[in-house]
Amino acid sequence: MTIKGFHHVAIICSNYEKSKQFYVEILGVFIIKETFRKERNSYKLDLKIRDSSQIELFSFCDPPKRPSYPEACGLRHLHLAFAVANLETMVTQLT
Repeated sequence: MTIKGFHHVAIICSNYEKSKQFYVEILGVFIIKETFRKERNSYKLDLKIRDSSQIELFSFCDPPKRPSYPEACGLRHLHLAFAVANLETMVTQLT
């Protein structure tokens, strides 16, 4: 058995509207489903990248700070890399 790619990655954000705007309007990722979770007072936004990979964007009012060193055990900072057609064009666009 071999891995064909990743299905999804979960990202926790502290500013939901700003993060949603970045992924949808700037990066052009598609919304699959947006859910407000009343019991947690938070949103979960399911996003789809053109190749069918997905991002689960979670919002929390006061998420815990992550360890400042990448070698920490357990949950740690996420490294997410996107493939783009032209790196220079994307850098210019984002700048």
